[in-house]
Amino acid sequence: MSYSDFKTIDQAVSTLDLTVEDIPHLFSQITPLAPSERLTQTLDEALDLASSISTEKARSELILTPILLEIRRTFNNKIGYFSGNTFNVEESKGLTGACDFLLSASSNQSLVTAPVFLTLVEAKDNDIRIGLGQCAAQMAAAQIFNARKGQEQFAIYGSVSTGTNWKFLILENQLLKIDLTEYFITQLDQILGILAEPFRRYFN
Repeated sequence: MSYSDFKTIDQAVSTLDLTVEDIPHLFSQITPLAPSERLTQTLDEALDLASSISTEKARSELILTPILLEIRRTFNNKIGYFSGNTFNVEESKGLTGACDFLLSASSNQSLVTAPVFLTLVEAKDNDIRIGLGQCAAQMAAAQIFNARKGQEQFAIYGSVSTGTNWKFLILENQLLKIDLTEYFITQLDQILGILAEPFRRYFN
């Protein structure tokens, strides 16, 4: 079993002994982050192109990666960015395999280094719901990984995205909070603000 085998949020919650709380506007108090001119120009070109190609790989390369790299630049490249890396944490719970994206509060790019703060799952078949179970599993893995490194005090942020639509989650201890609000690429400053929040808390 691996992360991608967690097909539903129910499966993840049951297997990992989590409690779920649905919260509308969970991130309404988070400070938006204005996109740089560099990101704005990139997405102006990339959004139409990704839509025309209409593959998961195109959305990943043309939309998700530029947005995550913007977060990395915001914190002066002190963030580790990992795409498709193996993240084997707890085989007995199925917490193994590759993650679409991981961000850590470490400039180390040679290997994933604690604390891992954010895991992002690219929605399969443009269906965000399908990715929620996988995202929850990767968040639980990040929490275990951090705890083993003495960094267990931090909440783990998660997101499932089609590139244009974004849904966010937070894992605190065994409580998985799911934001009922879905964000769209037109709300880019809010998306960036949420992605940046765990790193703001850590570095400030």
